[in-house]
Amino acid sequence: MTGKALGGVRRAQMITTYGVGSLVAVGSQSFMVAGIDHWPDRAEADNVFIHEPRLERDLRVNGFRLPPASESERRGDVPVVRFPVWHSCPESGVLAEFWRWGNTTGAPTCKEHDDRELVPSRFVMACGKGHIDEFPYYRWVHAGSPPAGRCGQMRIEASGRSAALRDIEISCACGKKVTMEGALGGSALRGVATCTGRMPWLGKDVRESDCDEQPRAMQRGASGVWFSDVASAIDIPPWSQGVQKLIARHWQALGKARHLRDLIEDMGLSAKTGHSIDDLVRAVEKRRRTEEGLDQDSAFDRKLEEYEALTRTTREDGRNQSFVCVPGPEGSLAPDLALGQVMRVERLREVRVLQAFTRVSAPSPADRAKRGAPLYNAESRPDWLPAIEVIGEGVFLTIDQLRLVEWEQRDVVRARAAVIDAAYRDLFAPTVGEADREITPRFVLLHTLAHAIINEWSLDCGYPAAALRERLYAADSMAGMLLYTATSDSAGSLGGIVAQTEPDRLFSSIRRALERAAWCSADPLCIEATASGVDSLNLAACHACVLLPETSCEEYNTLLDRGLLIGTPDTPDLGFFKIS
Repeated sequence: MTGKALGGVRRAQMITTYGVGSLVAVGSQSFMVAGIDHWPDRAEADNVFIHEPRLERDLRVNGFRLPPASESERRGDVPVVRFPVWHSCPESGVLAEFWRWGNTTGAPTCKEHDDRELVPSRFVMACGKGHIDEFPYYRWVHAGSPPAGRCGQMRIEASGRSAALRDIEISCACGKKVTMEGALGGSALRGVATCTGRMPWLGKDVRESDCDEQPRAMQRGASGVWFSDVASAIDIPPWSQGVQKLIARHWQALGKARHLRDLIEDMGLSAKTGHSIDDLVRAVEKRRRTEEGLDQDSAFDRKLEEYEALTRTTREDGRNQSFVCVPGPEGSLAPDLALGQVMRVERLREVRVLQAFTRVSAPSPADRAKRGAPLYNAESRPDWLPAIEVIGEGVFLTIDQLRLVEWEQRDVVRARAAVIDAAYRDLFAPTVGEADREITPRFVLLHTLAHAIINEWSLDCGYPAAALRERLYAADSMAGMLLYTATSDSAGSLGGIVAQTEPDRLFSSIRRALERAAWCSADPLCIEATASGVDSLNLAACHACVLLPETSCEEYNTLLDRGLLIGTPDTPDLGFFKIS
């Protein structure tokens, strides 16, 4: 682990981009973020804990911790380890572990060539279970055989003729040499190397034995080296109310107190805040029941709880609220758009938690439990996870249930959605067998409509599409979407999204979104596609029409189809919406 500050990233990036196990380039050096059990003690770093009881219940932790940001030059904040260890000299091309040049601290340099800074290995080896190790240069040169005889010193040389891998040559002292052409193929290392199970972010010698995954070579800066697996929740009543936020700050004392009323009186919480002692006692007991799983509400999915809160009016009461949701202005409903409800979410708080990460491919519900790499050593499991909280605003829209039920019962609609559902089920067949849900026409419709509106609003109200997010509510009892901005900067609450609920804006923007979705520059190939996207989980959807930045989408740009939204040339009545 390093002992002094090397560089910095934003707190939010520690959850989404540079979290535990990821590679961070600092100048010409490369480091890996260490596990959370190596992070500074919270008392030492004076870090802030945040709470969201429903997430704490589901993830089985006692709270969430903001990544440390003490700005201490002496201590630093989040520890890192040097990775990859193999470096090369840009002058001689010698390729070896950095300590062979006599480097112990600071940037590795080559003493023989005027202290030229060494270059970290461009390539690493990773597997689908999250393990990562050095690229097996010796075995690559010797076609899978270990070095023998005069084999030893390795060199890497780029001809400079092009950036292609065939112009990068690896050679050995024995005289054998080979280019890197084909090294990044999915099965290029088959017969060359097996997964070592290494987890360097947890410690130098930490590894998982008997990993049966076939590793693959990757460039250390490739996006596939690290994918975050983030759980999130919208802070809703009663947890968003001031009384619950107050007891969250004192939960260590209040959560286990036997004589609760006496402790509240001794702490003077009622006098300091204006909440009555009875209110505080009820709030503590409510949270205790939820964490113990005794409260009836705890049996519901987080999404259902949020849906119920979003369909009700919650006005501002001036007591440190983080959730305000009120009906849209008079005239917000347009019968021809089949909207059931329009709500202005004038204030919301979202908690985003890094619960694991994956490599090679993005996390999938089909194998999340199998592939999610740990954030800490099992024997030193912390009772918290890293998280951030963001404040924003949004618009909640529901679809008219009567028209929706009539539409989704049509045979042609069900057959269209069944194509995506079958591809989704195929994901689960090799691992857990049974899919975790059914991909219904309702879900695909809501998802595609949300993408179309976000693309339109990014043009209409000035927000970049990457600053907008979707949250989908699709089940037998739910048919809605929350389109919101929740960022850690000023783009989160400028009022631009809530302003879209004005009748003269809402109707026209949704109609324009549907008109844009009706035509794609990739048509007719796009609208006639029988399978597209990752794992064939899309039908008519591409980057020219409804795909979004992946940070905006709950489903990594899958489970989309314009056909169910606006119909196809062969079956114009297929779409829920009619474009005249």
